[in-house]
This record gives sequence, C-alpha cells and structure tokens, in this order.
Amino acid sequence: MATVSAYRPAWLTDARLASLRRWVAVSGPGEGTTTAIAPFDALPTVPVPACTPDDVERAVARARVAQERWAELSYGARAEVVLRFHDLLVERQDEVLDLIQWEMGKARFHAWQEILLLGTVARHYARHGRTYLEDRSVRPAVPVVTSARELRIPKGVIGIVSPWNYPLYLGVGDLIPALLAGNAAVSKADEQTPLTLLWARALMAEAGLPENVWEVVSGDGPAIGAAVVDSVDFLCFTGSTATGRLVAERAARRLIGTSLELGGKNPLVVRADADLDLAARGTVAAAFATSGQMCIHIERVIVHRDVYDAFTGALLAATSAQRLGQGFGFGYDIGPLANRAQLDRVGAHVRDAVAKGATVLAGGRARPDIGPYAYQPTVLAGVTDDMDVCLGETFGPVIALHRADDDAAAVAAANRGRHGLSASIFSRNIAEAQAMARRIRAGAVNINDGAGLAIGTVEAPMGGRGDSGLGRRHGPEGIRKYTDAQTVAVSRLGPVGPPPGRPAESFVALGNRQLKLLRRLGIR
Repeated sequence: MATVSAYRPAWLTDARLASLRRWVAVSGPGEGTTTAIAPFDALPTVPVPACTPDDVERAVARARVAQERWAELSYGARAEVVLRFHDLLVERQDEVLDLIQWEMGKARFHAWQEILLLGTVARHYARHGRTYLEDRSVRPAVPVVTSARELRIPKGVIGIVSPWNYPLYLGVGDLIPALLAGNAAVSKADEQTPLTLLWARALMAEAGLPENVWEVVSGDGPAIGAAVVDSVDFLCFTGSTATGRLVAERAARRLIGTSLELGGKNPLVVRADADLDLAARGTVAAAFATSGQMCIHIERVIVHRDVYDAFTGALLAATSAQRLGQGFGFGYDIGPLANRAQLDRVGAHVRDAVAKGATVLAGGRARPDIGPYAYQPTVLAGVTDDMDVCLGETFGPVIALHRADDDAAAVAAANRGRHGLSASIFSRNIAEAQAMARRIRAGAVNINDGAGLAIGTVEAPMGGRGDSGLGRRHGPEGIRKYTDAQTVAVSRLGPVGPPPGRPAESFVALGNRQLKLLRRLGIR
C-alpha cells in the first residue's frame, strides 16, 4: 500500500522541494518535521521543517535588521518588486494551483480565484498605496506661525498567521501591503498548506525581495503562533473566533495592535421580488465554493414566504447540477473537504440536525467512493435553535433554509447570533436592498451576488463585526493599519506661549479672542 500521496505534482521533484524548504526559517536542528495529509487520498504529502520558538525569535531579529534597509527604499522601488511578483504569479500559476489543490483539495477554479484576488491586491497597492500613505498637511495649532503634517511610519516587523483554506490569497494578500508600507514580515505557514506559502516566498525572492525582509516559520500552530505574537510589532490573524480571542489577549499583554478576521455564520436574504434563478445560482456559488470552507461563505438562507417554495425548487436544481470530484483539472465544481476534522465536523452538524427534526432536501452524506473527505453539497430545512447547525459555524458545504414573513423578519433573522462578517441580499429593487443592507450587521453586504463581489472590490475595506473580528483588509485601511501615525508640528517663532516679560493674562485674553473669532468664522 502507498505510504505517500500519489497526487504529488510531477514538477515537484526532490530538487525543487529542497529549494522550497530552504525558505523555512530553521536556524538549528528545529523540532524535526511536520507532514500534512493530502485530502485527495488521505496520505502524507512531504515533510517540512518544523521551527522552535527560538527560531521565531531569530527570524524576527533578522527581519528587524532587514526592515531598516527595506524602509529606506522609495515606495516606487518596493512597488517594482510587488509588480514583478504579480507577473511571475500569473505566468507560473499552474504550479501553485497544483499545490493549493494537493494540500487543500479545493476545485481548480476556486484555486484560480486566489490568483485573481492576489493579483488584484498586488496591482492595487503597488499603484495606489503611495497615495494612501502620503504625508498630509493638517490645520496647525496656531495659524500662520505654525504648521503640522501627519506622517505614516512603518510599524517594523509584521506577524502574519494565515489559515489553510486560502493559503495563497490570505497568506500573501495580507503580506503585500505590509511590505509596501516599509515593514518586514514573519509569516506562520499553516501545517496543512506550507508548500503553497513557501512557493510564494521563493517567487517573491525571484521578484527581487531582499533576504530576510520576509521570513517564514512553520510547525506546531499554538506554540509557533504564540511565539510570533510574542515577538512582532503588529499581528494580522485570520482564523477561528476562539483562536482569535486568544491571539487578541496575548497581543494585548504586549500592547501591540492586531487585525483579526474571524468566523462567520453568513446569511443570504431572498426578498419577495428577487430573480429566483439568479438567487439560486448565487446561493450555490457562495455556499459551496471551496466546499464551503471560507469565512465569507453562506450558511443561512432566509427566504420570503411568498417565494419560498419556488426558490427551493430552483436551489435544489442548481445544487444537483454541482459536480463533486477531485483532481487537477477544471472538470468539477466542488472538491473534497481539507481534512478528517472538517469531514467529521460537517457530518456531526448534519446528523445532529436530522436527529432533532431537520429535513435533508439535498446531499447530507459523505462520498467515500469519490474521495476520503468528499461530502455532498447539502441543503437542510426545518433547522431550529437547538441544532448545532443553526448558529454554529459549520465551515462546510451545508446551508439551512429559513422562512421570513417580511423584510423586517428577514433582517432580524440575518442579525441573529454574534457573528457579522458577510451577508447577501437578492432583490430586483436595488434601492430597497441597499436600505436593507444598512440594517444588517455585517462588515460587507453583497446585493445580487453571493459572497465574492465585496471582497473582490479591493478599494473598499473588508472585515468583520461582532465575533467576526477587528480591523480591515483592502482599501486605505488595509495598508494604513501597518503604520503608525506621526505628527510633526513646526513653529516659526519658537515655543508657543506668553512672550518673555509679558503677563500671562494678556496671552489668555488673546487666546480667548481667537476662540470666539474662529467660532464665528466656522473654523474648526
């Protein structure tokens, strides 16, 4: 019987593998190796060196030295590196698509979406990040004789802990604005998908990124992740809400900032006036992409009672058309789940719901005949509050249908629970849908699209509310968060205050007259 995965890409020779492993920041013997399990056949991939907490400290120290030289370069010089990375990424994407699929299992089209998103992020910040960070003149304390400017200063070394579900886009998409802002970075590679991140690290070196500006550590998640938090100047984390709380607490003890994108239980609302075929296609795309293993995917579908039956029919037809399979081609729509833990969680949620009275309208079972972690796209009805699937994040290809009597009931249902990451509304009346969006507690709301439109709009910030996190990626906030604001104030007459030998009362009287004058003029 085979002891290693038979799906190892042919181009990943031993020599090529060694060239990727060299980017793991192991200074000494380390902790041995870690080996992921390939979801296509549940067999081991290849071993990757495992770091120690001391390795993390040394990596941060090297990055700190390299950051000083990197920050001295012009923004344009840093952007040239990122744009060369962009071009190499597009040119050689087949390799990383193979790695994403081998390590994580998603369908190739969904793996390609990571290329699209990352390339868009790279171009956007390379071309517009300078504007987001440019010095800004502000109104000074004393007009005419003083001036003031706001500067954006790199924080130093950024820690990035990214998950396995989008190993390329989340791992590198959060890195790029950090680098362009003049920081160095230390990334924690997820144990499930380390090769994808190491491939990107090698490509960034080929694009011209100087040595040690980006360090990659790998190994045990809790130990190495904690060491990253304990060493860096700012932490960008994407993962579960439970782990995010621990990260935030640990970072708070050091008084360093964090950006946290956490879990979601995202709702999709189908209004009475929706195009039902469009809504069904959008629901399927948003619920089953990456086998439902993305933070912004749809898990709850809230349908106006007047169109519930018709929509359900359209949804089941769209669901039955989904092709479940695995392999390195574009011939299927849904791949397997990433690992045994995900398969067990999804199965447990569905079994619990059925045991408590829910009805399976589609799917509802694993497909070991297709692959060890394959699970059918599943639609449930009759989900009640006592079921785990109701408000607990499933993170798999499972959606629950709910009826709503009117728009107010739909909004109330959408806002149930403490998550608030993403939402969707399908309606022919855009103005009314936009008004409804304001009432839904979510960091992003897509209208007549399931999930991807908002996150693909990289000029606008994306992030969560409530238990779905803090901070934003994309837009101005996506790069400014990696900087500290510094105010530089200049006086042309020396210290502000009563002139030597003059009584304080005359200065106070002058200040009072200034306050009244500025108030009348409507200035500040």
